[in-house]
Amino acid sequence: MKSAPIRFPEPLKEGDTICIIAPATEVKEEYVYGAASMLRNHGYKVILAPHTLGHVSGTYAAETAARLDDFIAAYSDEEVKCILCARGGYGCIQLLADIPGSLMFSSPKWIVGFSDVSALHAMMLRHSIASLHAGMAKHIFELGFDDDSVKAAFEIMSCREPQISYTFPASDGVSILRSGTACGQLRGGNFAVLNGLAATEFDILRIDEGEEVILFLEDIGEAIYEVDRMLWRLYLSGSLSRAKGLIFGSFSNYRPDKNHPSMEEMIASRLSLWGIDCPVVLRFPFGHEDGRNYPLVEGCPAELRATDDTVTLIQHLR
Repeated sequence: MKSAPIRFPEPLKEGDTICIIAPATEVKEEYVYGAASMLRNHGYKVILAPHTLGHVSGTYAAETAARLDDFIAAYSDEEVKCILCARGGYGCIQLLADIPGSLMFSSPKWIVGFSDVSALHAMMLRHSIASLHAGMAKHIFELGFDDDSVKAAFEIMSCREPQISYTFPASDGVSILRSGTACGQLRGGNFAVLNGLAATEFDILRIDEGEEVILFLEDIGEAIYEVDRMLWRLYLSGSLSRAKGLIFGSFSNYRPDKNHPSMEEMIASRLSLWGIDCPVVLRFPFGHEDGRNYPLVEGCPAELRATDDTVTLIQHLR
């Protein structure tokens, strides 16, 4: 996937309209109504897409066509400046083929979410539009606006500053596998979801010769051997060796196996075997770990600085 200049949606302002949609798995009402109330209390207008609640189809929030209609309607609405996903789960990939590319260029707006929503981020990046890998309605409701990661998400979307920077010491749980400095376009998300888009036009893990890319990857509930297999695919494709930097987030809800005592040990051993020599960070605070999901801007220029005991990630917003 060749990098192109990234377009940022308009800055989010007080009084702007946020539309909550459920593009994948069904979601609890309290998450949606709770997040909507908090957003309104912070000065935003909030609308719910018609099929966000009350139209459950199996495990999905609604039938595929209904979820597709909600996304297209929200993105087509000139009043909507931000589309906040209610939760992930599974189902976003079902929408990609029928979302017209021309829609993306009418009025780019923030898409917010993570996990299964990584499929929507891949679509946005395919059209060179920035989106936000961050907590969803569920997490806003549970964590509140005082949470650092929630505050950071709205700071990013408001674009008050030209950049946002995170610094975490190793004592905060971050592990620096290989130190150094890397610059490149920030790309990534849920590893399994993005791996499922391999060999499609939405394959944002593909790194071509000459591209400068920092990959960020996380997952939940995947066995060590499954993540191992996905890493092997990236290595065999050549993309892993072309990455300028690698940021691994939380890999939650897995069990040690007979081959590896931990996910981090497996990742470290594979990167050593393949001679990957770019800066590598493990357990960076993003992903499914509650309260440790700092927002990352899909597609933005970024700089990763990893020393022996500190990691800094700078994301350039304009």
